[in-house]
Amino acid sequence: MRRVWFVVLLLAVTACTGSAPAEEPLPGPDRMRIVVASGRDVTDGTRQRLIDAWNARQGAGGYKASLVELPGSADQQRSQLLGALQSGSSSYDIVNLDVTWVPEFAAAKLVQPLPDDAVSDPADLVRPVDETSFWGGKRYAVPFNSDVGLLYYRRDQVGGELGPVVTWSALQRYLDAVRGKRFPGWEAGWTTQLAPYEGRTVNAIEAFASAVEDLEITDENGRYRATEDQLTRGVKELRARTTDVLRHAFTSNESDSLSDFTQGKTTFLRNWPYAYPALYAAFKGDLGVTQLPGKAVLGGQNLAMTRSVSGDKAAKTADLIRFLTDADSERCLLYAGFAATRESSYRETTRCTYAGTSTSGSTGETPDRWTPEQERFAHDVLLPALRSAVPRPRTPLYGALTQTFTDELAPLFTTGADPTTVAKALDEALDRELP
Repeated sequence: MRRVWFVVLLLAVTACTGSAPAEEPLPGPDRMRIVVASGRDVTDGTRQRLIDAWNARQGAGGYKASLVELPGSADQQRSQLLGALQSGSSSYDIVNLDVTWVPEFAAAKLVQPLPDDAVSDPADLVRPVDETSFWGGKRYAVPFNSDVGLLYYRRDQVGGELGPVVTWSALQRYLDAVRGKRFPGWEAGWTTQLAPYEGRTVNAIEAFASAVEDLEITDENGRYRATEDQLTRGVKELRARTTDVLRHAFTSNESDSLSDFTQGKTTFLRNWPYAYPALYAAFKGDLGVTQLPGKAVLGGQNLAMTRSVSGDKAAKTADLIRFLTDADSERCLLYAGFAATRESSYRETTRCTYAGTSTSGSTGETPDRWTPEQERFAHDVLLPALRSAVPRPRTPLYGALTQTFTDELAPLFTTGADPTTVAKALDEALDRELP
């Protein structure tokens, strides 16, 4: 059974970076069509079913929305969106932006500030999640689905439920305890994503933010403001965390680390909430999950309206954004494996009422309730993790920032370079790239 779910997990993650062509929008006059551009939906059609539910509410001859799924990796999708919006050649009305892209698209005026009626009950949004929607004091987006780093573990290997593991030193005691138990196929205490891509940056920011209280790598305008001393403390924390990590982690992405954990190579795994439904199905009571020790980084995607939308169409586009991000829609996304962006979506009384209204022919099914164990995961682990999560540095030059982190931290993992030397080089590089 676990082998079957291992295959399912790989298929789900592979879908994130597939190269299938983008889907064509539905036919119809452009003025009555709202086009939503997004990366691949790995939830078996939940996003499409939500759009179908909104379409079903529109009268005959009214506006209809369609979903265009962009191929490629997240970086490739960003490049496609930038090129299309900068050239003015696209028909995109709503773009589903990674939370780190919002400052870049807003500063370039590729998306427009949203009206108040584009967001339902803003006070219900999880505060750190909603803060990723703003730039320059204006709301440019509404959180669609969130993400936060979590710590998965094998209950059968650690002796039961751990509860919150507040500090890395506390986790280290568990790592020390399992090291000598010789579980079949076991190779190391934990694994994560340290390959030269965004995963390395995420792990670094989590270590840095844990080592330096209230660390700010960029200021409110996106300029570099950290110090060499702060980075040195952060790099030392990252080095300490990776001493007992699975060797394969240094070349692993989300899919690789998930595979290693599923195969029993590690007791602990740092990964995102999307992994929970399939891991729960595979391991049942042997699976544990809790908040990451120290600070966890926010991920996720936000819906923004492109600059070309105006008039009546802008009003309808705002209505669609409001619908896709309301409490019921967020509950559907939660069931599908995303982290919901609203406090109320984590209450059992909130139901996924839209998923069954699809007319797209999708065979995917979204449940209207979870088991008590799954409800506890959402309310007791996922929601508190979101409330205490930290954002990645906010800057219109985020692409340059993450590339700098990836490049300058490489010697820490490849040659065992001294953390002080690595921090000095990182400080100088960030000062150049983020003037």
